[in-house]
Amino acid sequence: MMHVSVPTSISVSDYLQRSGLVAQYGDLSPQVHAILVTLRSYLQCVAAPKVQWQYQVPELGEGGACSLFGELTDTPYDLSAILGGQTEKNLIALQQLTKIVTFYRENSGLDWFGIYQARPNVDAQQVLVKLAYYGAPSRAEFPLTAEFAKASNNSSVGLSGRAKVINDVAAYLGTGGEYYTCDPKVQAEACLPLFDQSGKIVGIVDAEDFNKHVFTADAMALLVAVCLTIPAYLP
Repeated sequence: MMHVSVPTSISVSDYLQRSGLVAQYGDLSPQVHAILVTLRSYLQCVAAPKVQWQYQVPELGEGGACSLFGELTDTPYDLSAILGGQTEKNLIALQQLTKIVTFYRENSGLDWFGIYQARPNVDAQQVLVKLAYYGAPSRAEFPLTAEFAKASNNSSVGLSGRAKVINDVAAYLGTGGEYYTCDPKVQAEACLPLFDQSGKIVGIVDAEDFNKHVFTADAMALLVAVCLTIPAYLP
């Protein structure tokens, strides 16, 4: 079998600096490089998975908040519209992203994970759109606006490029932190940026769990390796 190099967006050290993670976790470079080797092999060897072009989303409450937990819309969200159709290029991109999602699930054991790309939606509004994920249904698009970013980690990270890690949601809220609640069972969340090779923010990943204090140094090294790999496969 021919082995093809899987590119990363920027260097590990650059990513850790740009995202602000080096201040929280120190130099994770050795762990990240080791995981990248495993992830590259995985992407080359695993067969193309089935792509989820449509997925269920919750009803949005007042102000667009995801407040109606457990109540889903009648019509699922269709990625075809925002991506410009079910083209071969889009299919290949979503297949690779689905592989990465599966890799993360198998190696993290966390309850929820999603990959979001920054792009204009059908109304020409700049949003983060969820391209691939596992876990409970959640909203498809997050507005990339300063106003929405006040309560949304996804939007905040998508605008700033600075990672947001909350290992205890209840404690965070207790100190006055703003938090966009989709699933009340979530006790910890890590939202990390995606950069292209020029350093431009091109999206985010969001990882969540129903337990506190899950985002250890090893857990963050896995997440960073995934973040460095994703941009090469965005549609």
